[in-house]
Amino acid sequence: MLTSNTSIAERLKELGITLPPVSVPAAAYVPFVRSGNLVFLSGHIARREGKPWVGQFGRDIDTATGVDAARAVAIDLLGTLQAAAGGLDKVVRIVKLMSLVNSTPDFTEQHLVTNGASELFGKVFGDRGAHARSAFGVAQIPMGACVEIELIAEVE
Repeated sequence: MLTSNTSIAERLKELGITLPPVSVPAAAYVPFVRSGNLVFLSGHIARREGKPWVGQFGRDIDTATGVDAARAVAIDLLGTLQAAAGGLDKVVRIVKLMSLVNSTPDFTEQHLVTNGASELFGKVFGDRGAHARSAFGVAQIPMGACVEIELIAEVE
């Protein structure tokens, strides 16, 4: 149950979530940048069993599976955000998500796929998890991943 007295760590435990360490970047970038009270997290791709979660919506992945993939990305983002903020209890607000969904031209449910991440942030942060968002269909994502999400958060 989400209450104002529940710590983020307690919420994660209730949800059965263990946060991963910060992922090592796969190219010439850093996992996050802090500017004032904003933290910008680089895009994280969907992973399953430690490997890129490969596929394209409208071809070989359905929307329900995509919700799970986006939720997996959100868990990885939480691990990075914890490192960037010095703890998730220091997060004032999830400001914005941008979601890239690897999809065929006729797939139109990118917003529903992205709900997997958005809903998890709501469960973890309550009202502080409500955010602005964009969800795009793209022709390809690095390593063939099905979803990539980046995040902006306000921190103490």
